[in-house]
Amino acid sequence: MKIQLSSVMVDDQDKALKFYTEVLGFVKKRDIPLGEARWLTVVSPEGPEDIELLLEPNSNPAARTYQKAIFEQGIPLTAFAVKDIHKEYQRLKKLGVKFSMEPTKTGPATVAVFDDTCGNLIQIYEV
Repeated sequence: MKIQLSSVMVDDQDKALKFYTEVLGFVKKRDIPLGEARWLTVVSPEGPEDIELLLEPNSNPAARTYQKAIFEQGIPLTAFAVKDIHKEYQRLKKLGVKFSMEPTKTGPATVAVFDDTCGNLIQIYEV
């Protein structure tokens, strides 16, 4: 058994695709129409055959409530590894990304948290 797919609930798939590709640097892998929504995934250019991230439309009222609650509590939905957190933080800041936590040393890791513009807080970390 292995993890091949993970989901991020988003309020708008087109906006999410633009942010996750043009700002974060992921690459679109699949874009399959499914009625009003799409099976829309992105991958890291460093591992195009690795785990896919599904940009899943958040049309479920219970999921929207959960998403809003963890966002308001400042809890990241997921985390992405980076090689140089300070360099990545500066790159994203220049692109207008809003951070709720600047790079902060937390034991063996340094973490930062940003708003993905689609309803989620995302953590980046360097170990």
